[in-house]
Amino acid sequence: MRIWKFGDNVDTDQIIPADYLTTGDAKKLAAHAFAKVRPEFAKEVKQGDIIVAGENFGCGSSREHAPRALLGAGVRCVIAKSFARIFFRNSINIGLPLIEADVSDRIEEGDEIEIRFEDGVITNHTKRAEYQFTPLPEFMQRLLQSGGLINYIKRMK
Repeated sequence: MRIWKFGDNVDTDQIIPADYLTTGDAKKLAAHAFAKVRPEFAKEVKQGDIIVAGENFGCGSSREHAPRALLGAGVRCVIAKSFARIFFRNSINIGLPLIEADVSDRIEEGDEIEIRFEDGVITNHTKRAEYQFTPLPEFMQRLLQSGGLINYIKRMK
């Protein structure tokens, strides 16, 4: 697992540039994730990697392609100080876990972390520190565990 650090105001055009919005396929989108701001991301990201960012992650267009590209790339979750409202909802709906926590100045690329979603605890093993966050409501956690809203509804039938 690797930590990928980003700053404030990472918009959906940075996550998946508009040039690549010709598909909804998560794997195809993932091949172009952060193509214009971190071209190495798509080639080097691994299943289970985590993005840590500052404020307003996912601002800009309300396209669902952005969280879908991150899921397709294998990103386990995004931790940010805050999220754009529509990005937040789109992410939960498609099954991408988000954590709202002000830790971008305390977690660095290369740190080994562990996340306990249900308890609201991030353990930074590298720095021997723990950071608290407010866990998502139980219903949202069930949506994520189901792989998103559509999978949740299918299981309810």
